[in-house]
Amino acid sequence: MPSRYHVPQYLSQHKAQLKDSVDLDDGIALAHWYNDDDFIELERAEHHTLSLYVADGYQSYRKTGAGWHNGGAPDRFCLMPGQHESTWDIRGPLEFVHLYFTDAHLRTLAEQVWDKSPAGLLLEERTFAEDERIKALYRQFLLACDWRDNSERLALSSAVTLLLTQLLKGYTQYRWQAPVVRGGLAPAQLRRVKDYIEAHLDQPLPLRVLAGEACLSEYHFARMFRQSEGLPPHQYVLARRLLRAEQLLRHSALPLTEVALACGFSSASHLANRFRQSRGLAPSALRG
Repeated sequence: MPSRYHVPQYLSQHKAQLKDSVDLDDGIALAHWYNDDDFIELERAEHHTLSLYVADGYQSYRKTGAGWHNGGAPDRFCLMPGQHESTWDIRGPLEFVHLYFTDAHLRTLAEQVWDKSPAGLLLEERTFAEDERIKALYRQFLLACDWRDNSERLALSSAVTLLLTQLLKGYTQYRWQAPVVRGGLAPAQLRRVKDYIEAHLDQPLPLRVLAGEACLSEYHFARMFRQSEGLPPHQYVLARRLLRAEQLLRHSALPLTEVALACGFSSASHLANRFRQSRGLAPSALRG
């Protein structure tokens, strides 16, 4: 459980059941929850929470000045800024994913993307709202990844960067538009990043580390890499991991578990799942 944050600690003292959690780079955290038949009064926190309803939630109510408000459903999101209080009556099943982050994370991203250092950020509160961008980033990245597998960290950190950028663009007082990235990486930058990836395929490859190899912010690196390669970094890295696995399967007698670990996957089953998705066959098929 992300113990440094107030909201997950409080939820764990009620009926909410923690299904999974992960601490990402720079202290940002994710938590996957299930709840039913619960009454929760959330006190002021020193952090922000972005919540997406994954399943159900039709009987979730939030107390407002005009009474109890209902509007929960799959793919609705709630944005709960720090220092805000809220009261919830969960009268039916609800599955949801929380992203926990702070003002410091938003300020750092604003400095990287817009080269601006805002003196203060006012994150807007939202309840049972809809945003296609937020929904897609949760569904296509956060919920599609195995949070416990190191090979998924790059996809997770990339999606979180995009989520926080979306919040800065649409849910603060600044309403900044993200800058357009028109050029790719310089040949020397691209070569250095690719060499680093090849030398560290057996290790986690967070976005911040790859961006550091190019001496760029995570936001600009991800976009410039895609301009150069036609793929976002996480897809490129996955393709290289799978190619390395294919080479080891064809030309070595290493057990499947050792092949998986050598290519950055946490288990043979995770390698097999990704291999089937990409190649349409099981890894063992390459060994006759």
